[in-house]
Amino acid sequence: MKFSLFIHMERVNPDEDQQQLYEEMMELCRIADEGGMHAIWSGEHHAMNFTIAPNPFLTLVDLARRTKNVRLGTGTVMAPLWHPIRLAGEAAMADIMTGGRLEIGVARGAYMFEYERMMPGLDAWTGGQMMRELIPAVEKLWQGDYTHDGAFWKFPKSTSAPLPVQQPHPPIWVAARDPNSHEFAVSHGYNVQVTPLHLDDEEVETLMGRFTAACEKFPEVPRPKIMLLRHTYVAADEADARLGAVEVNRFYNYFGAWFKNEREISMGLIAPLTEEEIAAHPFYSPEAMRANNVIGPVSEVIERLKRYEEMGYDEYSFWIDTGMSFERKKASLERFIRDVMPAFA
Repeated sequence: MKFSLFIHMERVNPDEDQQQLYEEMMELCRIADEGGMHAIWSGEHHAMNFTIAPNPFLTLVDLARRTKNVRLGTGTVMAPLWHPIRLAGEAAMADIMTGGRLEIGVARGAYMFEYERMMPGLDAWTGGQMMRELIPAVEKLWQGDYTHDGAFWKFPKSTSAPLPVQQPHPPIWVAARDPNSHEFAVSHGYNVQVTPLHLDDEEVETLMGRFTAACEKFPEVPRPKIMLLRHTYVAADEADARLGAVEVNRFYNYFGAWFKNEREISMGLIAPLTEEEIAAHPFYSPEAMRANNVIGPVSEVIERLKRYEEMGYDEYSFWIDTGMSFERKKASLERFIRDVMPAFA
């Protein structure tokens, strides 16, 4: 099982300097590269300081100049916001600029907050349909001279300009949860990204079950890869693990509030949650985070990841966005590289 880093530039309050936050994110990526991680993933979000990522290709191209070995992936681009010709060309240019290190992950998008601002009236189901039309069109544009007549886009004979370095194209990943998404990805030979979010390992098994069922349904297609994305904190001891669980719980309370899209937003920041609101959440709690996410001392983290490897996951992505301080993120990542990864060498 390979290991990767999933990261965004987080801004928790308006007093934080954006340039400093960016350099701190770059430093974590440098540690991942020099520590032997396989890839770095960064996604796309708009008008949100919660995860600042207006164009992942910009981030990845900068990372290509600051790193040597890691693969560089979009985790993920939001399909409804891209025209197939534009995505094919920009991804191919990023592949050239990264020296053929690009991996491209695509999703329908998760936040109604973004839909309302970028494509008013869009719903998640339609976003999923757009994703299913977009990715095969991009793949054909990379092959060249392709005419498209679809439900969402129509264009005369076109090709991607430029063409990607990697042939036949950069690896394609699809963010999948429901069985239909797994079947779409597997039937086309696309790799799959999954996340159980705050749920326990029963969900991890369920997601693998859906992927396996899709592989069995399309036996003529070579098995793609599947990546598990999980919030991770490698603690110095049990007391540190409990603190990490409190911090991840706070992150998920804000994640849930952004997802519900009911709270006042000002300057890209959500109206602060009170301690009472956090404590009263019906299913988020520090105890649930400690049990469900990969939070714990080294030995516990290794044991957990060994189970994921046995389930058949090809890649485990260390989701470091937690609202923690840079120092705490850095210490956890260094413990992961130094003490956890060698157990899988």
